[in-house]
Amino acid sequence: MSSTIEAVAAIWGRWGEVCASAIEHERDRWFLWLPVLYGIGIAIYLSWPFEPPLLAAIAPALAGVTLAMVWRQGVLAVPVGAVLAAVAFGFAGAKLRTEWVRAPMLTGKISNVDVQGFVERVEPRPTRGPRVTVRVVSLGRFEAGHRPLRVRVRFLKAVASLKPGDAIRFKASLSPPAIPSLPGDFDFARVAFYLGIGGVGFAAGPPQPVTEIGALPTDLAIRAWIERRRQEIGARITAAVAGETGALANALMTGERGGVSQDTITAYRDAGILHILAISGLHMAIMAGSVFYFLRLLLAAVPSLALNYPIKKWAAGAAAVAAFAYLLISGASFATIRAFVMILIMLLAIMLDRPAIALRNVALAAVAILVVIPESLINVGFQMSFAAVTALVATYEAWRDRRRSLPRQGARGGRSMSGSFSFFVFSIIISTVVAGLAVAPFAAYHFHQSQQLSVLANLIAIPVCNFIVMPAALAAFVAMPVGLEALPLWLMATGIDVMTWTARRVAALPGAVGHLPAFSTTAFAAMVLGGLWLAIWRTRRRWIGLLAIAAGIGIAPFGDRPDVLVGRDGRLIAVRGADGRLAAMLSRRGGGAFELRRWLQFDGDKRSARAAVNRRAYRCDSAGCTVTVKGVLIAVARYPKALADDCRRAGVLVMSFPKPIGCVTSAASIDLYAMRDRGTHALRIGDGGRVEIRT
Repeated sequence: MSSTIEAVAAIWGRWGEVCASAIEHERDRWFLWLPVLYGIGIAIYLSWPFEPPLLAAIAPALAGVTLAMVWRQGVLAVPVGAVLAAVAFGFAGAKLRTEWVRAPMLTGKISNVDVQGFVERVEPRPTRGPRVTVRVVSLGRFEAGHRPLRVRVRFLKAVASLKPGDAIRFKASLSPPAIPSLPGDFDFARVAFYLGIGGVGFAAGPPQPVTEIGALPTDLAIRAWIERRRQEIGARITAAVAGETGALANALMTGERGGVSQDTITAYRDAGILHILAISGLHMAIMAGSVFYFLRLLLAAVPSLALNYPIKKWAAGAAAVAAFAYLLISGASFATIRAFVMILIMLLAIMLDRPAIALRNVALAAVAILVVIPESLINVGFQMSFAAVTALVATYEAWRDRRRSLPRQGARGGRSMSGSFSFFVFSIIISTVVAGLAVAPFAAYHFHQSQQLSVLANLIAIPVCNFIVMPAALAAFVAMPVGLEALPLWLMATGIDVMTWTARRVAALPGAVGHLPAFSTTAFAAMVLGGLWLAIWRTRRRWIGLLAIAAGIGIAPFGDRPDVLVGRDGRLIAVRGADGRLAAMLSRRGGGAFELRRWLQFDGDKRSARAAVNRRAYRCDSAGCTVTVKGVLIAVARYPKALADDCRRAGVLVMSFPKPIGCVTSAASIDLYAMRDRGTHALRIGDGGRVEIRT
């Protein structure tokens, strides 16, 4: 027995030495794991089943630091302590952020309530009234400290001359922000919580100006001034470029996508070029890069400046100012903030004579954003943006290191024109493939789609965006103060028309979009961590990441698909039939079509909501319906009188009313209160009729 213990100890010790040697060999890459570990801590907090006390969140972070500083016995002591500390600090940071932004939220629907407040943001819609975010000053009979900080309402008709900072009053019907349409779906309620939006709904009529609600808060006055400038710029853009092309130009210059039709957004998405409409690294790099190179060229034309002053650093400083201005004008979305922080760090690196394109700069940008805005981790744009830029920079570093390791050739001339063009096309293809592979797990996990012809669309759209659309946008910004923006906007519109034509043609090709069923978070995490392992490390051990990616892909098809889905308000239910597809039943009262579309997307089902409704799969009478799934009777009761029989026979009981005390049953029960409190219920029926419920 003792010999066995000694052998295990020896193996463990040898394994520890090997790990320590490998870790030590890549010491310069340790920092790159900091945002990953910090993000894991945030993810643990956001997925925690209950809200932890503040002390319980902070204590592990302090313990990890103490471990790293005190326990120095053994080769892995400090790295292990540092890892634990980074994860714990991520957990604590997310908790602190949650407490900082905590504000009241509505707990139920309210109708015809009087709302007074200041307009924070106006989002126009192509064929409907605008969506308006209002900083609430008064809300019906809600007292201060109990009313939401903000509400987001949609006006049913167009509202003339409504601007950020306006004090308004209107009647509205409000509800709490929507919870997910099924477990694992997009959680708007969580996003709204961190935005301070405590209610959403519709305005009953046009807003009326008011004067007696006090002075405009200072922070809102600054934001309102910026939003008004954005609106003015947007108005000049759409005045010069009519129709949807003007709306797309406005989206690329001010970040306001409200005027773009859903059909066009769908075409861009299906073609794999929707990233062009989201102001992110591509746009920020073109804007800042154009200012940097143009200003440096001008300064270099003056010999006395070029020979005696650091004009490269001056140009970098000016580019940073231009990038900040573009950040404000474009609306400062998560993707734009990420891009700005990344560009700012790169420009600072130039000013400090450090390499500009490096994974360390990507890691610094990620840490900065996650520390200040931890909830950005669950933003899809943040995830996909960082995935793409990490993969591209890692590929660039590998290519650069490969070139350095090759023996230098003798003096060579520059590339020929044909060679330069071939290299340009090759670069676009490689960058598209690399970025596409990097974001593919995120697109599949969040949207259940894959854009299979994105290389073709990007091969046309990226050069047009890089060399026509965005330079013309920069020229339009510069020309606006003197009223000469018409010509650059015309050139920009020409490029946009080419991109839109490309999007629609590619999206219409057979096989442009692949539909995928939802897969588990475990499979997703394996793919992401495998990709990070592959991108961060440099030695041959990096290829272990491919095993993790393969494992994630391998287990993805075996995710547990629900056998029964019960909607958030009981108006919609769907069961999985013998053909493996969902058969839905909608209440005759209507509603639930959007929810059903989301269920079908999660299932990788291309059918429309109408096509998925199959009432013939259910046996119904005036009191309710029943359906058998895997030998278990599912009873849907509309009225309490139906329970006399259902309480005895059903294996699952769904009630659109509170469960009566007299209904004594061993069946899994879902009543009105359960649906209101926990939203959609996903049921999986296992061996022996065992029912597992997830919410």
